[in-house]
Amino acid sequence: MKAIFLDHDGVICLSNNWAGRSKKWAKYRSANPVSSREKKDAPVFVRFDDFDKKAIKILNEIIEETGCEIVVSSDWRLHANLEELGDYYISQGIIKRPIAFTDIFKDIFPKEWNAFRFRADLELERSMEINHWLDNHPEITHWVAVDDLNMSLEFLSKYFSDNESDKNPGLSNFVLTPRSSEGIKQSGIKEKIIKYLKDE
Repeated sequence: MKAIFLDHDGVICLSNNWAGRSKKWAKYRSANPVSSREKKDAPVFVRFDDFDKKAIKILNEIIEETGCEIVVSSDWRLHANLEELGDYYISQGIIKRPIAFTDIFKDIFPKEWNAFRFRADLELERSMEINHWLDNHPEITHWVAVDDLNMSLEFLSKYFSDNESDKNPGLSNFVLTPRSSEGIKQSGIKEKIIKYLKDE
């Protein structure tokens, strides 16, 4: 099985769409004044910003060319269950539903979570979540993680001394989308992703 670990913000939900959920929420509450004031109780389309249409086109091309499955590594997994997010993917034009979420760092590494609060940023946590998922899914033959957080081996090496280099949790199969306004649309990104997912 081939898997793409997919972040949303800065990858397929671009900066020009950010804050769209606030408008959706206001419109929804206006139309449904007696509904719950909790956003988690609102329909899934109200909870999230829209995905970029061109980014979705590129993601669909990657899926069609490689046959990969989607594992959501984005923090959006904290605000919907897998079925709800799958419905949102389909409504936004993605041709496949995600098959899984990565597990939450503080649940799988509670001791490290307390320590890392003072040592590192989200990059370290998310890379460890992805590595943990891979360790528990040996059926994965090809994979790539795509994110606007730099989770590369090189970047995360700054958190480890030379004698700890074998503990570096950075990702070898990683593609960075550094411009949040372009995400997966950035020149050369699609080709880098496909290279990791293609048969050797």
